[in-house]
Amino acid sequence: MNDSLPRPLNGRSPDVRRALFAALTALAAALLLAGLAPEAHAERADKDKPLNIEADNMTYDDLKQQTVFTGHVVATKGTILIKADKLVVTQDPQGYQFATGTVAPGTPADKLAYFRQKREGLDEYVDGTAERIDYDGKQDLTTLTTRATVRRLQGLSTVMDQVHGSVVTYDGQNDFYTARSGKDVAGPGNPGGRVRAMLSPRNSGAQPLTGNPAALAPSTTLQGAPQP
Repeated sequence: MNDSLPRPLNGRSPDVRRALFAALTALAAALLLAGLAPEAHAERADKDKPLNIEADNMTYDDLKQQTVFTGHVVATKGTILIKADKLVVTQDPQGYQFATGTVAPGTPADKLAYFRQKREGLDEYVDGTAERIDYDGKQDLTTLTTRATVRRLQGLSTVMDQVHGSVVTYDGQNDFYTARSGKDVAGPGNPGGRVRAMLSPRNSGAQPLTGNPAALAPSTTLQGAPQP
């Protein structure tokens, strides 16, 4: 008999032994499923919230079904926040909204376009900066282009993970991100403009509001690595 299985006690009948074995098997399966529970995602209710925008100026092109906001633009959609010098908003026939926020090339790092979104069920946020930020409301996909940085925050201030590259994409539905290198992020110690990342140990992450902690795992397509 396999020593890893419980031995029969005091001559119990085969039916009792089979029932005991079935109960143990069910318990093991339940524990396995618990360990594979889905991770947290971006706040799902955001897609159904209205898009609210403040700016210095607005123009609407009915032919293109496009609205352009300029000057200190601040856009919110549920927990989503976008800040930019210019924001172009379109909507498809199904009602999905798309927004592109930009700043002028060479804008100082502390004045780049900004994006932030809460992670569902956690006291965590994903935020980022870049010269251009594209938000796809249909796929819950945010693409940050040129001098892009994306961070996972505990609360609104503690940085847990950070990725810096030429293009960084955050997939809110599947909770992963990808990054590409580029000359726009080249500099002293990084002449090739390689992707750089700082990833905290999972056991130091934020505690969830409900359920088990969920980790924001980098995509397998993440390119490059920090140089020593």
